[in-house]
Amino acid sequence: MIIVTGATGQLGRQIVERLLTRVPADRVGVSVRDPQKAQAFADQGIRVRQGSFTDAASLAHAFEGASQVLIVSVDKMGEEAVRQHRAAIHGAVAAGARRILYASHMGADASSRFQPCRDHAATEDALRDSGVPFTSLRNGFYAASAVQFLGHAMRSGEVALPADGPVSWTAHADLADAAAVILADEGRFEGPTPPLTAAQALTFDDIARIATDVTGRTITRSTAPDDRFRQQLVGRGVPAEAADQLLGIFAASRAGEFAAVDPTLATLLGREPITLSAVLRKELSGNDGH
Repeated sequence: MIIVTGATGQLGRQIVERLLTRVPADRVGVSVRDPQKAQAFADQGIRVRQGSFTDAASLAHAFEGASQVLIVSVDKMGEEAVRQHRAAIHGAVAAGARRILYASHMGADASSRFQPCRDHAATEDALRDSGVPFTSLRNGFYAASAVQFLGHAMRSGEVALPADGPVSWTAHADLADAAAVILADEGRFEGPTPPLTAAQALTFDDIARIATDVTGRTITRSTAPDDRFRQQLVGRGVPAEAADQLLGIFAASRAGEFAAVDPTLATLLGREPITLSAVLRKELSGNDGH
């Protein structure tokens, strides 16, 4: 029995869908906060159980009989994120799982300039301390985040963001495919994987050019000083802490934390990863004003 947490989220849902092409539905279970949102999985014969990283008893039920548990990282930051991840790890150990997998990040490092990457590093330490074999999926930076950063630019024609560095923007679909391959081939990686990245690392200068090509509209890149960008975010109602975390992405990218490009993802997929151009074409072509 392979258990996937967070299976109603963007990554978890796609992992389960891809896993179904590799293993029978009765070997797959999902642990979700709201089982009603996973009804489509239940209809396919997947075991759906309610599980919360803040409720040990629920995890014992959700993880029952697990041979592998894939922990999809939570949408939290700092100590709260790490505490919930530790609870999930403890739940998997208590359930007798042979292997724990974790959706980590290519930039996972205790000294990262981006808080979630420090959280991933702390979670990987907890995995090492668990005594159970583990695989940490060092996922490339989600391409969906680049699309979000472009949102305002599609109206204004200008990408006004802090100075950045190259980032290996990687599609959710490819990372889900890779996770399914690794789950179906238990033990393929021991500990952290190599960076699971697309084939190119791109700056927002590059992305503006790609967006221009995709939409047929001129999209220009301008650099906003960090302080001004933070003030604009806070002025739009973004909490100060969240604004600081967003700035961390740019500080980390300037330091080269997300610049690695590695062939491992292409090897797992048996094809070249989806390009950011293809992601943008799918996401932005409907917003080009034509």
